[in-house]
Amino acid sequence: MVIDVITIFPAMVEAALAEGVIGRARERGLVEIRVRDLREYTDDRHRSVDDVPYGGGPGMVMKPEPLFRAVEAITAEGGRPPAVVLMTPQGRRFTHAEAGRLSRLDHLVMICGRYEGVDERVAEALVTDEISIGDYVLSGGELPALVVIDATVRLVPGVVGDAASVAADSFVDGWLDYPHYTRPAVFRGMAVPEVLVSGHHGEIERWRRAERERRTRARRPDLLSGGDDGLDTASRASRAGAAKEKRDHEGD
Repeated sequence: MVIDVITIFPAMVEAALAEGVIGRARERGLVEIRVRDLREYTDDRHRSVDDVPYGGGPGMVMKPEPLFRAVEAITAEGGRPPAVVLMTPQGRRFTHAEAGRLSRLDHLVMICGRYEGVDERVAEALVTDEISIGDYVLSGGELPALVVIDATVRLVPGVVGDAASVAADSFVDGWLDYPHYTRPAVFRGMAVPEVLVSGHHGEIERWRRAERERRTRARRPDLLSGGDDGLDTASRASRAGAAKEKRDHEGD
């Protein structure tokens, strides 16, 4: 998988991508992430990437010319049009299902907006997806792009060492994750649930399924009705199957 990130703050993006799971995936050649300085695609001595908005109003707008040049140069290098994502609060909300879809792409270009946003002609002519990570506004698209990259790249086969840990994450099948504990068994008077130290694997699995359902109902009831996070059909079917299995065990 190849990801190109277009930004006016390349050092900010590179610093985050050099660490952790993403940094190791880059070192191992499982994903190639190239950070592009948008100012390299300007043609004036001031390396301008923004200008005043037509019609007046506060702030500045990112100019179309550098962004078109950047995407066209990246496309020419790859030989075929990539998916182009614009990080914007006006995009559809990012979900685990969306991360899974992006992780199956060969080439992804991410545009990090700044100021009041990008010239609308960029969105109309270049962008294939507009994505938001939540209903709030940040100073720019760099942090949202990093969130999307992290959630997406960890789903690329081989990036996370234990594939089972990814399969059990929150949102994978529509439920939140179950509680996790490690040693010591008792810490400041707080004990690990007895079932987890029982060695009875069947009981442990039943406890974990029950805890996932309890947590989801308590913390994210919208997931149970296919609410804001827009669970896909497969996720809802998996969740329903798990619930049925739990009921069957309880009836034993």
